[in-house]
Amino acid sequence: MKYSKDRILVTHVGSLPRSQVVTDVLFARERNEVSDENAANTTMRNAVADVVRRQREAGVDIVSDGEMSKISYATYIKYRLTGFEGDTPREPGQDLVDFPRILKRLADTGATAKYTRPKCVREIGVKDRKPLDIDIENMRAAIESSAATEGFLNAASPGVIALFQPNEYYATEDAYLEAVAEAMRFEYEGIVASGLLVQIDAPDLGMGRHTMYRDRSKEEFLRRAAVHIEVLNHALRNVPSESVRMHVCWGNYEGPHHHDIPLEELLPVVIKTKAQGLLIEGANPRHAHEWAVFREQKLPDDKILIPGVIGSTSNYVDHPLLVAERICRYADVVGRERVMAGSDCGFGTFAGFGPVDPDVAYLKLHAMAEGAEIATKRLWKH
Repeated sequence: MKYSKDRILVTHVGSLPRSQVVTDVLFARERNEVSDENAANTTMRNAVADVVRRQREAGVDIVSDGEMSKISYATYIKYRLTGFEGDTPREPGQDLVDFPRILKRLADTGATAKYTRPKCVREIGVKDRKPLDIDIENMRAAIESSAATEGFLNAASPGVIALFQPNEYYATEDAYLEAVAEAMRFEYEGIVASGLLVQIDAPDLGMGRHTMYRDRSKEEFLRRAAVHIEVLNHALRNVPSESVRMHVCWGNYEGPHHHDIPLEELLPVVIKTKAQGLLIEGANPRHAHEWAVFREQKLPDDKILIPGVIGSTSNYVDHPLLVAERICRYADVVGRERVMAGSDCGFGTFAGFGPVDPDVAYLKLHAMAEGAEIATKRLWKH
């Protein structure tokens, strides 16, 4: 990973809005109705080239493929791993259970994605390496023609796979997590071996508190979160820490979020990740104040902090001056070289859905880049 050595670098969490043609391919694959896989792959390759180009035009330094080939950030694994089949009901967060009218409104307006969420019904293993190989090939080709500083691909954490895909095969939670982690090694290691960074998406560490573990005590949740980190670190044992970023969030949806576990309680667990880069929410109203947590809890010297300085659930375009202010707060606490500008979460968490207009998403990225330029002038006194 790069450091912000002479300016604040700009990145984001990963997912970006898919075009209708890309969404059509993804849902056709979901229904096993793709008649021409070569044409579908060409659509994806062109889409990756386009989103990388648009990121660079917006001023993003460390770019992603926008997760063009994935219908969601966790359920895509059913195409790559054995053991997952069927569908299961969605379990909303406790904050939405408390306010069923909000939950209904989110569903009625299309904010709740409509795709299958498989469950684990037999032994997990590597099923097909080709989808990952295609993702890597598409991303490397797009980067070579864009002059991006660095590139990354997203990969689901073992914990978030368990969060979204219930276990009906393994005897214990730990056995399930360990099996998922061992199977996902090929993806983590394959991305890094290609020269790209791997970003581990781990909302289970935040959102898991009010979804998967909402019926347990806070203390038990924190113990389980520590297990999630331990299992993830073991899966990353052959990957250098400087090639890994990890994203933690409390759920990318507009809801009360009044059951979110505070960062000050979660950070001592999360900070034990092997990943060098830590992406956290820092722009939305429930977590914008938590930059101050790093005053009391020291960021380890080998970590890079990538806070969200733009929101991902609203069409408000964060003002560059506010973005700069957010960046400088973190830089003043942990040091300017160890801060990058990031987004709270992705802008295309689920294919075909999302509250932010696709063009506005790139306008928000551009505002973030402008804010990073302002912060650079302040922090380096240019």
